[in-house]
Amino acid sequence: MSKVDTSGTWPAISVTPPSLEGLNTDNVKWGVPAGGAGKSGYLFAGGTAEVLLDGTEFTLGTFTHQNFPIQGMPQSEFDVDLAVRVLFEDQVPHDFSFRFHHNETPNVGPSPEDIVDLPTRVSPETVIIDGTEYAVVITGFKMGGQIVTRFISPENGANSADLVAVLARIGRPDVRIANVRFKGEVKRTQADEYVEVVNRGTAPADISGWVLGADDAGQDFTFPAGTVLQPGQRIRIYTNQNHPEWGGFSYGSGRPIWNDKGDAAKLRDTDGNLVSEHRYGSAAATP
Repeated sequence: MSKVDTSGTWPAISVTPPSLEGLNTDNVKWGVPAGGAGKSGYLFAGGTAEVLLDGTEFTLGTFTHQNFPIQGMPQSEFDVDLAVRVLFEDQVPHDFSFRFHHNETPNVGPSPEDIVDLPTRVSPETVIIDGTEYAVVITGFKMGGQIVTRFISPENGANSADLVAVLARIGRPDVRIANVRFKGEVKRTQADEYVEVVNRGTAPADISGWVLGADDAGQDFTFPAGTVLQPGQRIRIYTNQNHPEWGGFSYGSGRPIWNDKGDAAKLRDTDGNLVSEHRYGSAAATP
């Protein structure tokens, strides 16, 4: 594979908010402005991306939430559907669909930011490439250099993030180490270090009993029974912090786990087979 061109429209919304406009265009808007800035809404901007068949992530397009104070909403939570057209090099277009879950939080209080989630990350539509069936899997929102699982949108602004996706084989999980944050900001203990693991496949992955670690003693973390990664799901394993929004996994170590100069994080299945390896720092250099 190589380059594709993407574009998108918003064909449906699960409620009928006041002053709804822009369905079946790239910019859907709703609500009665409470100030003077305008309505709230979603904008999708496609582009050109390099797409590979090895699970490499690419930018599907840029998502923008136009988040302005509005009134008269019938309910605070609802779903908005996105239809993305992908034009491959052979000029054959393929349509893929996704659903965004919107939480229109109150404009005042300790947490006025709206929240956007992706409850279903795998497109129901597929494409056949060289005899193999693939679907598009959205693996997160990329903003500020980091990929996050939900989009937190501050009030009174147009807030954007890239939609990061992979082209994945149908019916298969694909678990990989996506990132190692090896220099924490907590002094001495570096409790906020973490390793990020993602399922880039189209099927759930049961990683119960799998082991994350390196070659040194004391660096092994065993995933508890019942640990299942859904398609597109990301989790983080912290050195000594608990973050439920990232799965709540922690080594519970009072000292740093990951070498600040360089090392290799390794993920092994219950049979000890190496599933994924992520080299960083000095260890990432190719001899």
